[in-house]
Amino acid sequence: MNKLTIGQLEEKYPFIISYFEENKLDTSNYKDKTFREYLDSFSQEDIENWAINKEKLESDLEAFIEQMKEFLGIKEDTKVKSLTILSGHNKSGDKEGFKELTINKSEIVSIVGPTGSGKSRLLADIEWTAQRDTPTGRGILINGAMPDKKWRFSSNNKLVAQLSQNMNFVMDLTVKEFLELHAQSRLIQDVEETIRKIISAANNLAGEKFDLETPVTSLSGGQSRALMIADTAILSSSPIVLIDEIENAGIDRKKALELLVSEDKIVLMATHDPILALMADRRIVIKNGGIDKIIETSNEEKELLLELEKMDNIIQGMRNRLRIGESLKPVNS
Repeated sequence: MNKLTIGQLEEKYPFIISYFEENKLDTSNYKDKTFREYLDSFSQEDIENWAINKEKLESDLEAFIEQMKEFLGIKEDTKVKSLTILSGHNKSGDKEGFKELTINKSEIVSIVGPTGSGKSRLLADIEWTAQRDTPTGRGILINGAMPDKKWRFSSNNKLVAQLSQNMNFVMDLTVKEFLELHAQSRLIQDVEETIRKIISAANNLAGEKFDLETPVTSLSGGQSRALMIADTAILSSSPIVLIDEIENAGIDRKKALELLVSEDKIVLMATHDPILALMADRRIVIKNGGIDKIIETSNEEKELLLELEKMDNIIQGMRNRLRIGESLKPVNS
């Protein structure tokens, strides 16, 4: 609503004309202005004489639109299609090395930089949908506009699902019971089919398979990570996934990213792993608490990625043979 002009609002929600009339607001000469710009046009004398409360009028209009939409059964496409990061500053107060970065759904962006450089701070800014109100001074837009307040303050509308490297379950539940609870909380109709898809996807990621009757507290680190990634991709309503270092998580990293992207998620991952960094479409370079630059993954780097993946497959194969008690042999033998 904050980005639409009064004329656009009236075209989209014709019923708001009655709101203007009831509150004796003459907007006829402000069709090309936003409602906030219209309210800001009042002089201090007008505000005092007419007892105008601009913040209340604005919040009441938002509430009125939501109530009328519900009453009229109007449903809108509220899916997150893009995330935009607006530049702020680094720890020294210097401007970041970019103006804005837009990331679309089914896109992967990696975040690289030394330990302590500010990667986690960037993830936190996104999770909080920062509005120039965090230490970095960054701004976050959703679908090119200021985020709806529900993304910041509603427990039912989580914009971000965050996956950290360390995950431990404390609930005395089986994998099936855990997934059933989550599916039921999301009001999923076909719970059994959803659970089947999640366990299948999780076992496709994990180095060692597990079943639905496995207690979640007995899952290994890699199995726990695989379960949560599959659960996030298939069941979570959060459109943005923030991953904090999955290189040592004991899962198939490439398959994990492919799964998340296939479910139309926006994926950002902080990593030190060159394979993960080059799997991304772009990478954000963090220095001194700020975004220093943004690098597009080049064709040369994509060719290098193929070589790195070949080496990684050799290492993963050796790791698997060690797990089952085999002896290792030279690669060319």
